[in-house]
Amino acid sequence: MSPAFGKCYDPTGTTWGLATYPWKLAPDGYATRRQLRARGLRPGGQPIAAQVMRRSRRRKSGVSVAYLYRLDLAKPVRPMTPGRWAALAKAMTARRTCPQCSTDAGYCIPTSLGVCVTCAYPDDFTEAA
Repeated sequence: MSPAFGKCYDPTGTTWGLATYPWKLAPDGYATRRQLRARGLRPGGQPIAAQVMRRSRRRKSGVSVAYLYRLDLAKPVRPMTPGRWAALAKAMTARRTCPQCSTDAGYCIPTSLGVCVTCAYPDDFTEAA
């Protein structure tokens, strides 16, 4: 194992409190939340089993961490019920509706603008007409 992996390799968990592995070198039987979801699974209330670490220039701590869950304890994703589908459709409609002109923009309104692009930049659209 190279010296670069020294801080990230702690399978017993003595340093970090959790079994820790270098990025992309976790043993079989563990998966992140995204990996579980891709397999149609969820953690299902199980505790974090291990973590993978790598250096990061973006974070203050200088380290990026992803938590790992055991595959054998993972449960299937709950199916969507008609009520959940209705709630999701209502939420997406609200995200597409402009609060200023009350029209469906056909896309999610950018939170940076707060209104549809036509209302945010009215001068740009009156010239084209």
